[in-house]
Amino acid sequence: MAGQEGKPNVLFLLPPGWDALSKALFGHQAFNSFLHGKDHYAPQQIDYFVGFRPPHGFLKSLPRLKAIFSLGAGVDGFLRDPEFPRHLPVVRFVDETLQREMAQYVTMHALIIHRQQRAFDAAQRESTWKQRMLARPSRDVRIGILGMGDIGAVTAERLLMFDFQVFGWSRSRKTVPDVTSFAGAEELPQFLASCDIMVCMLPLTPETENILDAKLFAGLPQGAWVMNVGRGGHCKEDDLLAALNSDHLGGAVLDVFQTEPLPADSPFWKHPKVTVTPHIAGITDPRNASAFVVDCVTRAQSGAPFKNVVDLTRGY
Repeated sequence: MAGQEGKPNVLFLLPPGWDALSKALFGHQAFNSFLHGKDHYAPQQIDYFVGFRPPHGFLKSLPRLKAIFSLGAGVDGFLRDPEFPRHLPVVRFVDETLQREMAQYVTMHALIIHRQQRAFDAAQRESTWKQRMLARPSRDVRIGILGMGDIGAVTAERLLMFDFQVFGWSRSRKTVPDVTSFAGAEELPQFLASCDIMVCMLPLTPETENILDAKLFAGLPQGAWVMNVGRGGHCKEDDLLAALNSDHLGGAVLDVFQTEPLPADSPFWKHPKVTVTPHIAGITDPRNASAFVVDCVTRAQSGAPFKNVVDLTRGY
């Protein structure tokens, strides 16, 4: 096994296209780096793991593992492993750049919906001059954020800049300036009834899996839009299609899906009321991810406490 003695050994499992992160981290003076599937390493000598969604049982095969560092904001890819070593600390990546980009994505699509841009795009394709007025000013448009965590709070701040009314729902009540807060299952119906556009930004846990179902869609006002930038596992896709086809929902913006990449035969691709994007609402910045990994390893080696340790009982 290559590497300098005395340094911790860090194993990376990176998706394709992460060359920038590899260049920033491999050969770093703070640790020895190994890339799964490329470098030779001894499983019993790995101290820390960095990645997204390792194969089930993989982490259990690293007997000396001391901590796990997730390169994503969500950790469902780890916790779904039935053999996941739950005695180990899991640190999630909290990144201001990712938060702002997610907020930008949601705000962009909220404005596209509000300004009826899809209708003007269709008219342009037909070379037709079709003027239409806004149905209402932005101050009368109600946007509900399902999941008021760090990213939800930043998103709310951006939406408020455009005079939208913003509502938030979470398991426990949150205090965000100028945002009406709903909390707990008993207040979910009231929250849903207040959404002209509902944005799902929840973590994926056993409690939130398939939360976007027929019952939830029925609780939204007629003509409401659904935007899912959380996880594909939040949405019962057949229920969403039924709500769209019945015209109860006005449309959907989907960045995440039950199966990714989205299969070519998925009805979402060509559905006239759906916008599909390929899980790009928020992309991890390799420079910030590099600083995160170095900070985590440094803290672990010095005995300093980690930041943003996941509560495994809650899943986030």
